Amino acid sequence: MKTKDLISWNTLIGGLAMHGRGVDALNLFIRMKNAGQKPDGITFLGILCACTHMGPVEDGLAYFQSMVHDNLIVPQIEHYGCMVDLLPRAGRLEQAMDFVSKMPMEPDVVIGAGLLGACRTHKNVELAEVALQRLIELEPKNPANYGKMWPG
Repeated sequence: MKTKDLISWNTLIGGLAMHGRGVDALNLFIRMKNAGQKPDGITFLGILCACTHMGPVEDGLAYFQSMVHDNLIVPQIEHYGCMVDLLPRAGRLEQAMDFVSKMPMEPDVVIGAGLLGACRTHKNVELAEVALQRLIELEPKNPANYGKMWPG
């Protein structure tokens, strides 16, 4: 590709991240920055997705902080969703719940269901009850929410 713009960088980074090639996505991000291209919120969505699939929690937290503090990008619910997916994969359920409680917007159903699923995976009934209550508040008429509490 002769000319790489932000859209082409984001497409490649996001595609690599979503297809399990997180290391390649992160390496491409470094190349992008070295080429002088400034990342945007979409770029960081790909980077956070890469971290989620690879599991480096500290890296994911550092990228999130860099997005906010170094790049002055306001996180959207999708960015928070990636972090809420990343933290419980490392067993950090309490940190994920705290992260959600400090979000500047209301969590959506995807975040609520993700937390509930993580609580189930880690067999944390206390936090599952909190997550379920929140999910019911968001989606009171969805009977599937109750089924997520039962062991699989």
